[in-house]
Amino acid sequence: MSAFGWAALALLFGYLALFLWGTTAATQAAGRPVWLFGQARGRERLAAFGFRAAFVLAFFGPLLWLAWPVLHKADPFWTEGGAVAAGLIGVFIAGVGAMVAFAAQMSMGASWRVGVVPGATGALVTGGLYRYSRNPTFVGQFALLAGVALAASSLPTVVAPLVFLWSAVTQVRTEETALRAALGADYDRYTAAVPRWIGLRQGTAP
Repeated sequence: MSAFGWAALALLFGYLALFLWGTTAATQAAGRPVWLFGQARGRERLAAFGFRAAFVLAFFGPLLWLAWPVLHKADPFWTEGGAVAAGLIGVFIAGVGAMVAFAAQMSMGASWRVGVVPGATGALVTGGLYRYSRNPTFVGQFALLAGVALAASSLPTVVAPLVFLWSAVTQVRTEETALRAALGADYDRYTAAVPRWIGLRQGTAP
């Protein structure tokens, strides 16, 4: 694996450490648990598993491939560190994704939640990155995983962002239902003004 691959894994590890720290800080600020995945049911439980699986695949997949060469020798995505351009681009995308995801998480403050449960939503956040995306944390996390897939190309890292994307789409559907029930017209105005994933504002959010 190239130096770019190792750099991408370092970015992933650093982001995960910051994610856990930020979640702990949000728990203290909210005065209640913000890790709600344990209460997920049905498709949301599968999504919660998918998020975990995506990050495990992205981080441990290349390490496992290095530990057992027979695995990466049979992997059509493994480049033996030869794809320099892809590695450089991948590290850049992973770095930007990590920064976007962590900045979005921090701007949520006490409203940060990991998972969604009806009646346990926080206050609506519409500033900062949330002016351009209703889910900038997911956008950043997907970019981070996609960057790792480019820089440390292997079957596990390529599968990881695909699993993450399915989980995010599933999770967002549940979140939108819960937020609309909790916030009503304010959330409707926000969804009319800001795209679900990324784009320009379409109107005036609350």
